[in-house]
Amino acid sequence: IEALRRAAKSVRFADSKLFVQLTDGREIGVPLTQFPWLARATATQRRHWHIEPRGFAIYWDDLDDGIEVEHLFN
Repeated sequence: IEALRRAAKSVRFADSKLFVQLTDGREIGVPLTQFPWLARATATQRRHWHIEPRGFAIYWDDLDDGIEVEHLFN
């Protein structure tokens, strides 16, 4: 059940941070420095994300990398 509450719904970037809206209404923000590959990405590359089925991860095809939502809480 906890994993379902930690499912991603949307993504945004602001102030050198990645913000992920969760399906339970919470939003978590983490500094981009936690993900150097994402910090180095262009704004255009960052905009091209999609949420994996069931919301457990966010993936950037242009960057060939992604983040599991669980890792945002560690």
